[in-house]
Amino acid sequence: MSARIPDVTGRYVYLDVQGVEYRVYFEEAGEGIPVVLQHTAGCDARQWRHLLEDPDFTSRYRLIAPDLPFHGRSLPPESQEWWTEEYSLRQDFFLAFHVALVEALGLERPVYAGCSMGGHLAPDLALYHPGLYKAAIGIEAALNSHGVERILPWLHHPRINNDSKPALMHTMCAPQSPERYKRETTFVYSQGAPAVFKGDLNYYLVEHDLTEDAKKIDTSQTALYVLNGEYDWSAPPMAGAALAAEVEGATATAMQEVGHFAMSENPEVFKKYFLPILEQAAAR
Repeated sequence: MSARIPDVTGRYVYLDVQGVEYRVYFEEAGEGIPVVLQHTAGCDARQWRHLLEDPDFTSRYRLIAPDLPFHGRSLPPESQEWWTEEYSLRQDFFLAFHVALVEALGLERPVYAGCSMGGHLAPDLALYHPGLYKAAIGIEAALNSHGVERILPWLHHPRINNDSKPALMHTMCAPQSPERYKRETTFVYSQGAPAVFKGDLNYYLVEHDLTEDAKKIDTSQTALYVLNGEYDWSAPPMAGAALAAEVEGATATAMQEVGHFAMSENPEVFKKYFLPILEQAAAR
């Protein structure tokens, strides 16, 4: 009996980001138009495994799913004494990372798609690096996610069990999503470095804010598509619609029967929404 081996390749690339070298792990599958997939806060690219093994995607697209430094198999930089300061994801670093990735892999006008903090990065990339991507797809994106910053101290605290993070993520999944996939989603969250989830939320909850600048996004340079899950209490469909309403030429789609982690909590439902959007984006 032969083993079932997915046609997914994992390897490393060394990236210079703001003068520091990072050894970055990424997985890729498929051939065709390159699509960069960004994971959520405190997690890693395993969230995209269902797409990486789906021939409906890989037959047309080269899917590239990196682990951001300090996440998954992308270790902290060995040239820095990173343990001497608190980890905090900054917007300028996040943007610079993706510019460096596109340049290092020689990607020509790829499509970007990210969820949660990666969803917020979609309009930020379109604004600050117009034309780098032909299209940016913001999954669970919004103008901002201010209002719950008060929870940050509790996300890395000696009196709070590590199970609190995956439990919180479970509340952001839809009741219709298969339990096995919701548990897989939260299982990956339980493995993140203790301070990283809190640090990522510096970008997600604090720094990302397009309230004043969203209208400056030029969709003739980078098209913007926004998708939000019906059961996502962090970035509900109304938040995505508000973002798209500020950007001329942007579109917003409310995804029914999914929550914050559509691609991992219910990949079949997510596919029905994402594949047509991806086809529109790639056709530009």
